Amino acid sequence: MPDLYHPPIKRSVEIAGHKTSISLEPVFWDMLKQAAQRHAVPLNALVARIDAARLEADTPPGLASAIRVWLVMAEKD
Repeated sequence: MPDLYHPPIKRSVEIAGHKTSISLEPVFWDMLKQAAQRHAVPLNALVARIDAARLEADTPPGLASAIRVWLVMAEKD
């Protein structure tokens, strides 16, 4: 098992042709990759879906926070 408390790792993703950096802990990067595989979409496409959903919120969280929340909620399904 990788270090559970490893600090966030910054990676670049592309959303609608725009590159952005996201910092997530390795456990969340792993969960995000697995979710993309389960949904049969590229990681960038899944991040774009999460981004679009978060922007519809009354008070949109940051993208990294939205990804973490989405992953936790997806685990409940």
